[in-house]
Amino acid sequence: MNRLAWILLLAAGLAAPFAVYPVFMMKLLCFALFALAFNLLLGYTGLLSFGHAAFFGGAAYVTGHLVKHAGLTPELGILSGTLFAAALGWVVGSLAIRRQGIYFAMVTLALAQIVYFLALKLPFTGGEDGLQGIPRGFLFGVIDLQRHYAVAGKSLGLNLYYFVFALFCLGFWIVHRTIHSPFGQVLKAIRENEARALSLGYRVERFKLIAFVISSALAGMAGATKSIVFQLASLTDVSWHTSGEVVLMTLLGGVGTVLGPVAGAFTVVTLQSELSFVGPWITVIIGGIFVVCVLVFRRGFVGELGRILKRAL
Repeated sequence: MNRLAWILLLAAGLAAPFAVYPVFMMKLLCFALFALAFNLLLGYTGLLSFGHAAFFGGAAYVTGHLVKHAGLTPELGILSGTLFAAALGWVVGSLAIRRQGIYFAMVTLALAQIVYFLALKLPFTGGEDGLQGIPRGFLFGVIDLQRHYAVAGKSLGLNLYYFVFALFCLGFWIVHRTIHSPFGQVLKAIRENEARALSLGYRVERFKLIAFVISSALAGMAGATKSIVFQLASLTDVSWHTSGEVVLMTLLGGVGTVLGPVAGAFTVVTLQSELSFVGPWITVIIGGIFVVCVLVFRRGFVGELGRILKRAL
């Protein structure tokens, strides 16, 4: 049954661009991957980062610059952005894991603000205008990601969509494999009782740093992919608002669940799109929904659904 569920989800992803506007669907997938990366840190290691936008947006700028000015193909640009995010995650993580709780969160936020300042001031980033006109290019130098196909009277960018979907599936598999490995079990032990894990002989700081780097790299892959999809890297990508949004997505869907961050990301991005006509009030509405969901669904959508199914069975 579990395998059947995964097959159905994969089939839904493959059929999605024929039912939903492909660019919107790609945005959903990018933020879902971002939330998955964040959940690996918060849900399975117990580390709350308020600066994950630094990796998401930093990779977007690096990818955009290399693809636009160095002529890299999109897959090499995204790989470069992902590696940059991993390296930045190692630097930030090495400093942040020396503290715990709110102090860890504040260190990540402070370092992320430095990245935001650099994105604002460095000449190649475009400042407040952002890095615009990032070419989508040719995947592996052969497949035109700009090409559209006429399907049932609609013009669909299927090449780009399936590339993004493949990256999402890769990121999802990495997270799923990590949390179900012996390494993932150690992360859960650290989350539940760090002192006990330390007493058992585990090098806790090393495990936390590795988890931070993996999470940063996947967040960077999400941001790099988004820069190719929208052909833009902007200050919004590295702002603390984006860091807050990914926290919201993860909590709404369910911390410490596999599908929770995906459901949370889909919910938040869809609400932002459907309620855009209300202007600034959208923040109030989403905030109100968040408060209600936290009070009613303390484990998130997916967490509460899982609890109900366990009781029923």
